[in-house]
Amino acid sequence: MTAAPPDAAPSDAAPSDVAPSDAGLARAAELYLDLHRHPELSGAEERTAARFADRLAGAGYEVTRGIGGHGVAAVLRNGPGPVVMLRAELDALPVAERTGLPYASTATGRTPDGREVPVMHACGHDVHLACAAGAAAALADDRDAWRGTLLVVGQPAEETLSGARAMLADGLYRRFEPPSVVLAQHTAPLPAGMVAHGRGPVTAGSRTLRVVIHGRGGHAGAPHLALDPVVAAAAVVLRLQSIVAQETSPAEQLVVTVGSLEAAGQGNVIPDRAVLAVTVRGFAEESLERACTAVRRIVRGEAAASGCLREPEFEELSRSGVNTPDPALTEQLRTAHRKLFGPARVAEWPPALATEDFPLFGPAGESLHGVPGIRTAYWMLGMVGPEQWAAAPGPDAARKLAALPANHSPEFRPQVGATLRTGIAALHAAALASLGRP
Repeated sequence: MTAAPPDAAPSDAAPSDVAPSDAGLARAAELYLDLHRHPELSGAEERTAARFADRLAGAGYEVTRGIGGHGVAAVLRNGPGPVVMLRAELDALPVAERTGLPYASTATGRTPDGREVPVMHACGHDVHLACAAGAAAALADDRDAWRGTLLVVGQPAEETLSGARAMLADGLYRRFEPPSVVLAQHTAPLPAGMVAHGRGPVTAGSRTLRVVIHGRGGHAGAPHLALDPVVAAAAVVLRLQSIVAQETSPAEQLVVTVGSLEAAGQGNVIPDRAVLAVTVRGFAEESLERACTAVRRIVRGEAAASGCLREPEFEELSRSGVNTPDPALTEQLRTAHRKLFGPARVAEWPPALATEDFPLFGPAGESLHGVPGIRTAYWMLGMVGPEQWAAAPGPDAARKLAALPANHSPEFRPQVGATLRTGIAALHAAALASLGRP
């Protein structure tokens, strides 16, 4: 990855030829601050969806709500031409914000199992929504500059990798004219004012498995009369690391993570079962399938070695495809962004092991939506302000990037002005490059 040195991190100002109007930026900032103060968990994005839908309706779009949950789709037709879709996400994360900002979230929400948790926009989805609304309004004002149809989508439940599938299953591409191009951007800890495109995969594919190991409950003082599933689960956690260390080529990027291990009970009780959540991430479907097969093999082997009387259970909780944007479209948008921002503000982005359900809107979801030939583009949007960049420890850009709070951190803190200005301009330019000309 390339990035600007600290003294080149852009200020809150930007060249007038790449900036939205002051009024447009103010409206986007107001929406961002409101959404940041009032985040909602995956599947519970009712207020967020309403705010986003109202903004699009106010810009002249025909808005439909409640698609695949709280999903929003807004259409603006402007004569014959391509159908271009802009996608942003509605949901936030169960994270307690620690930024100290005056507009920091103090919101809470309830998980599907009823637990009350803090909620924060720790992944920048509030930025994405504000930029999409700002770009949509600018494109509505610029109808003399393009021809075709804009479809602006607010997607629910991205963090659980279920929202794109739900919207498509609810007929997104049947109820509206399906797009030929789908565009999205995502915040990243680059200096605000920059964008970054990949060459090849941008984010990884993933599988998340729920694994249940069955033991036999009993008294902690008589372990010989019970069968402790926690011991078996602990052995599984350690052995799973061998999938990457011993079964995967060093040249291949693969991650196996045990995100949770639960075995409810008191200190003097041996529980009946232990439940693990295991996520596998990689850049090839074959690698993901091979790793999941290894997870199942290891769990069964350790359960048998522990003498478990019941076979372990496996449930796939979620999956996502490798996010590989269309190469020709990516190059077209890279050129547009370089022309708009200058080459120094358009960086290269290496493959990241984060995951997304965005690929389902394109070729990866063809078996679900049935629309061939859709091209996707996906780029990263810098969000670190100049003061935060300068204060980050490290002598060079790489060290500073490693030290800055990344996505999903409770200290994740986009710099509002330059991030929104650049994000609106980047999305606006990408849409114009993909739409038809008068």
